[in-house]
Amino acid sequence: MCIIVGLLAVAQLTTFFFVAQANRRNALAAVEQALDRGARQFEAITRGRQADLLLAARMLAGDYALRQLFLRTDFSRDTARSALASYQDRIQASSLIMLEPEGGLLASTQSGETNALEPFRRLRSLAEMEPTQEAAGWGFLGEMALNQIVLVPLYAPHPEIAAWIGVGFPIDRATAENLKDTSSLEVTFLTLGETPRVIASTLGPERADELARLARPGGDMALARIRLGGEEYVSRFRRVVTSTGHPAWVVLQRSLEVELAPARTLENVLVAFTLASLAIALLIGLFLARSISRPVRRLEEHTRVIAGGDYATAIHLPRADELGRLAEAFNALSSGLAERDRVRDLLDKNVSPEVAARLLRDGAALGGEEREVTVLFADLRGFTPLSEGLPARELITLLNRYLDRMSAAVEAQGGVVDKYIGDEIMAIFGAPVDCADSADRAVRAALAMRGALAGLNEELASEGRPPLAFGVGINTAYVIAGNIGSRRRLNYSVIGDGVNLAARLQPLTRRAEFATDIIISDFTRAALRGRYALRALGDITVKGKTTASHIHAVDAEL
Repeated sequence: MCIIVGLLAVAQLTTFFFVAQANRRNALAAVEQALDRGARQFEAITRGRQADLLLAARMLAGDYALRQLFLRTDFSRDTARSALASYQDRIQASSLIMLEPEGGLLASTQSGETNALEPFRRLRSLAEMEPTQEAAGWGFLGEMALNQIVLVPLYAPHPEIAAWIGVGFPIDRATAENLKDTSSLEVTFLTLGETPRVIASTLGPERADELARLARPGGDMALARIRLGGEEYVSRFRRVVTSTGHPAWVVLQRSLEVELAPARTLENVLVAFTLASLAIALLIGLFLARSISRPVRRLEEHTRVIAGGDYATAIHLPRADELGRLAEAFNALSSGLAERDRVRDLLDKNVSPEVAARLLRDGAALGGEEREVTVLFADLRGFTPLSEGLPARELITLLNRYLDRMSAAVEAQGGVVDKYIGDEIMAIFGAPVDCADSADRAVRAALAMRGALAGLNEELASEGRPPLAFGVGINTAYVIAGNIGSRRRLNYSVIGDGVNLAARLQPLTRRAEFATDIIISDFTRAALRGRYALRALGDITVKGKTTASHIHAVDAEL
């Protein structure tokens, strides 16, 4: 008996040792995972803030009153500074700055203008190399205050850059506390070097200063263990490079002792109860093994059934325990997968594949983004008289034949059919999938639609039906693209003045003096990369606009 007890004691001590080691490893792994999540959350927060700053800067750059300052001969720096100060209060930025196109200072809300100027000048060099003429990054403003900064151009008139608008957002203790609330980690922003300096920290002042003295990051995203106040912290260092090249560091930390506390409590309980429960556990284990292994094998077999795509077969386990509920969950999973396939099939049939992919990837949230697209409107001529002379069923069949040919021509060029408005088609090129040659794609699609309509008319002639005719209007512009509608019903579309112009060009094809069924704006003509047979139709003022638009007819592709 003593030998058995001794062997059991040795086995228990060995188990306890390995459990203690495993708890420490698990605690370290949990801390590292938390640090990884914290690093990702920091990136997400800074990306979101960067997007907000860019949006605020664009709104300021597009402010009508501010742009009018540059159209006047007597530009007022005081007025510009006052406008920046007013806007600063609204967006809660630490700094707003206005630079000349060459980088000189026009106006700033910073009292120390010299310190704030250099990071934005460096950012201007980066912005000039970007297609959007925008840039974002980090910089030290004022008394070495770390800021997220963005720079966007102010056009007056477009496309001439009259000034650069810069916005800075401070990285302070509130930023650190916000990240701590999100990640449950200690957060410190600091600079290292000959004189380490704490920018902001959720640690106490003494521990933050101690961290600045002891920090020795091995590189970006490096891990380190640092003892602060006698307590061991697992730390991850994230390097932030400013526009002037001076780095700052974000240190994410969690106390290893705090992470291990629940495990150590569990270890003490394990020592107290394991010997007493060992015999009972063995008996219960034999019983449970048989009662669990059989349904588990059935569940394992059913997973292979689901993996094979058979969602109709259900598993029946008449049990009131977790395994029975797990079987019910498997059946619910099968039903959900079948419903998902039905929804995906219906989604593909009711929206374009590109929009369906976007909805499945990003979700159906209200909102949009500015991007350059080419919008095409195509209208079927004489549809009203045609609808009066045909039965409803024949009319729908004919209309579907027409829309099918036209939609195929649009989709063949990478366009997206936004909507059918009766016999009218609205198509988008350049959203939701970006394409640099959206104007060419739209024009080629219109020419293909002309050819497809000719083929359809040959079929109609053989059936003894009159031919169909259409008119196409095309315009290229910056618009807002995204999910538009209510919370209950959304539609991916584009809105903006450029869409209205495309819609107004399409009715112009009815004019006999133009002798064309495809009209494009001068904006589309300027964006074309290929060669086409175009005819200038002159300037015309469309409904709803006060300025004339130069338009062209498209005869063929060369």
